[in-house]
Amino acid sequence: MPSDKPYTRLSAVLAIVIAAVCLCGASAAAQQESVLYSFPIGNGGSLEPLSGVALHGGDVYGAAGNSIFELRPLGGGVSQEKVIYFVAPVGDGMAQGTPIFDAAGNLYSVSNGKLSGVFELTPDPGGGWTAATLFDFGSGLQPDSPVAGVVLDGAGNLYGTTALGGAYGFGSPSGTVFELMPQAGGGWNDKLLHSFGYGTDGNQPNAAVIFDSAGNLYGTTTGGGAYAQGIAFELMPQANGGWKEKILHSFGNGSDGQKPYSSLVLDAAGNLYGTTQQGGTYGLGTVFELTPQAGGTWMGKLLHSFGDGDDGQRPYAGLIFDTAGNLYGAAEVGGTYSGGVAFELTPQENGTWTETILHNFGSGTDAKWPMGTLTFDASGNLYGTTLQGGTWGYGAVYEIMP
Repeated sequence: MPSDKPYTRLSAVLAIVIAAVCLCGASAAAQQESVLYSFPIGNGGSLEPLSGVALHGGDVYGAAGNSIFELRPLGGGVSQEKVIYFVAPVGDGMAQGTPIFDAAGNLYSVSNGKLSGVFELTPDPGGGWTAATLFDFGSGLQPDSPVAGVVLDGAGNLYGTTALGGAYGFGSPSGTVFELMPQAGGGWNDKLLHSFGYGTDGNQPNAAVIFDSAGNLYGTTTGGGAYAQGIAFELMPQANGGWKEKILHSFGNGSDGQKPYSSLVLDAAGNLYGTTQQGGTYGLGTVFELTPQAGGTWMGKLLHSFGDGDDGQRPYAGLIFDTAGNLYGAAEVGGTYSGGVAFELTPQENGTWTETILHNFGSGTDAKWPMGTLTFDASGNLYGTTLQGGTWGYGAVYEIMP
């Protein structure tokens, strides 16, 4: 088993649409999960999704196998899948990262493998999509292996991470943060913002970066740092056009979390939240908070350790907020049926956080092993994907309804 917010403004939008969903205590137990779509083998490339989904125009979009798919609701909890783009022939590339949309309805995502790059899908008047490759990842100082999707800034520039490559060796377990800039005459220019892997810097970022309102980027790496268990970092734009990295936290000290695979999420006060796949009290992953301190330092706080009893284990996905300040996420495995859980964390007056399990995955033909970050719709329903499970066992798209 393998061990994803585009723009900070997007998180605010997602939070606003769920103002009515302030779940806590017993009310959170009354959740109903349904499998919207089960991926069958041999359906043209869509199976075993690793990322979350995007909601656009009433439909659900995601990346699975070597394709970008669209789900259209047919009523009665039934959805119809349509593959809208094959990123590469089977075995030559995988579609990865939660797709994102710009204001014009164009979709952006990445592919990883032998044919890796960033691509754009533009909707056609007749209902189809026109694909354009914005950047192919090459050799030398170019980034390599994008795995987490891209994010947009207000000027239409795209930002992303690669797990390999950079200034310290093509194909090396170092990784980069990059920017793609649209040009007036067409085409896109690329810029390497940061290469990981030197000294106690992090390496191998596997999550998308996020923005704050000042234009700074935040992210995580799964390796490197003072304890070789990953870092949380900030990249700050400089007057000369460069970017300066600041390590906010090195994971792996004592019972701290280890190996964050998820993107970070910001609250209104500027605190950062995320998950780790390992570490914590039981060694099976954590939810953490990073709080900025006077003088420019950051303080880490362990909000939840996974693995106690029927709790979930090893969260791969990131977190999202509702307007009441509750956090929602998914843990890949564990739970009553060992198929993972969807959970809510509610802040308490004494500073602690209380976990509520919203759904235990893995029973019968239910979805199994949730990997992608959850998404809210305007009615407060949660959407996500699982790596396996469903009718045929090759993954599913699910919905959790309050």
